[in-house]
Amino acid sequence: MKAAVIEKFGDFDTLQIKELETPSPKAGYVLVKILASGVNLLDHYIRKGEIVSELPFPHILGADAAGEIAQLGEGVNGFNEGERVIIVPGFPGDESHLDIRPTATAPSFGLPGLHIPGTYVQYMEVPAYAIVKDNTGLTVEESATLGVPLATGVHAVKGVGEDKAGDKVLIQNGASGSGSIQIQIAKALGAEVATTVRSDEKAAYAKSLGADLVINTTNEDLVVKVQEWTGGTGADVTIDNLGGDVLAQSINATKATGIIVAFGFTAGPEVKFDIRSLFFGLKQLRGSMASDVEHLNWGLEQVAAGKIKPTLDGTFLLSEAGDVHKLLAEGKVKGSHVLLPWA
Repeated sequence: MKAAVIEKFGDFDTLQIKELETPSPKAGYVLVKILASGVNLLDHYIRKGEIVSELPFPHILGADAAGEIAQLGEGVNGFNEGERVIIVPGFPGDESHLDIRPTATAPSFGLPGLHIPGTYVQYMEVPAYAIVKDNTGLTVEESATLGVPLATGVHAVKGVGEDKAGDKVLIQNGASGSGSIQIQIAKALGAEVATTVRSDEKAAYAKSLGADLVINTTNEDLVVKVQEWTGGTGADVTIDNLGGDVLAQSINATKATGIIVAFGFTAGPEVKFDIRSLFFGLKQLRGSMASDVEHLNWGLEQVAAGKIKPTLDGTFLLSEAGDVHKLLAEGKVKGSHVLLPWA
């Protein structure tokens, strides 16, 4: 089978196509034919060596995928060969850890593409408990965009952020793969949503997703706009997908007793803010990482109900994985991109 692998940490061209042996599913496992593999910004950071300093090379990146069951391992029930499935974006390797919550704290937790071989491949062997049936009615390319952005978005917005109907929610970087789904999650929960972008094109895109207020931070003051929008109180919840110098603005744009969810670091991993802006207002700064299968299932229910739509922006060949990473790194995307291993 073909796979896009890295033999070392490095630039975009470190992603190369290799021929690997097709796995045969062990007892309790399934072999999934990957029909589309989602590409996330996290993949770019893993490739650069900014998430972990060591990996067993050659390494296969990719946490998201949709496909069909090619083969069932011994003892697997409830699935049929040829059935459409979505791979759960992160799961314990030890079945006895399945009830641990948050799932990411399980000792055997593995994120495909980071802790275990990922989805930039034609076939992938996974435990039967690490797949869910794809009943969305979407194309396989659309389904492949959902896993990580949808599940982690539900975890961040609904879970960690405690977003609820009537809240005013600020989502930073709303045209990104994560941000574009988070806008829709917040709207599905009944919240009003403000979001930030850095171009008029992305502003129109964020508006089309349901954002009530779109702030172009290249020429508009984020904090001022949010204060105007909320009548001077600030956002109830802020999802900060950027980190860096932006986190201080997120804190200042959030109301007293509000929640700021640190979700990403595309603006930089190091942050600096006046601690008084946090504790004088009794604000809470919380981290959000990974998700539980319940978050994915809730999100897929909203997709099936038409409340959340996939944000597919482009499809590429497996051999073009490095090009997609470059687009992501340069911020030249709206929504999500997928690789087609069989194209």
